[in-house]
Amino acid sequence: MLIDNINKYYTKEYDLNCSEVMIYAASDEYNMNLTSETFKTMSSFGGGMGIESVCGAITGSLAVIGILFTIRRAHEGDRVKKLCQELIQKFEGKLSTNNCGMLKAKYKKEDVGCRVMIETAALILDEIVCRELNVNVN
Repeated sequence: MLIDNINKYYTKEYDLNCSEVMIYAASDEYNMNLTSETFKTMSSFGGGMGIESVCGAITGSLAVIGILFTIRRAHEGDRVKKLCQELIQKFEGKLSTNNCGMLKAKYKKEDVGCRVMIETAALILDEIVCRELNVNVN
């Protein structure tokens, strides 16, 4: 499950932001074979894009959806858009907002950091990806 890879990458050893954690973990879980350049693209999305806007766990998850389900470009259909909307709606349904600053104020703890947001996004992303790829979830 994706959560196992989240636990691998959300450590002081890796020292990744929330968005990076999502894409590293998903790359391992879904055998995405991403390049180092792809991983680097997520560095600017942590901390709500550096301004405590949209949570990095969400932006990282959306990147995964885009990579897995876009054939060539966004305008080829509405599948990716609908999957992204689903992820955001479910995340907001569980944590009430997608705003990094508000989420950190409510859920971030010194000992576990942003684990609540990362794990919430991971569970939703894994549900969507497994369903869309027709993979049995244990």
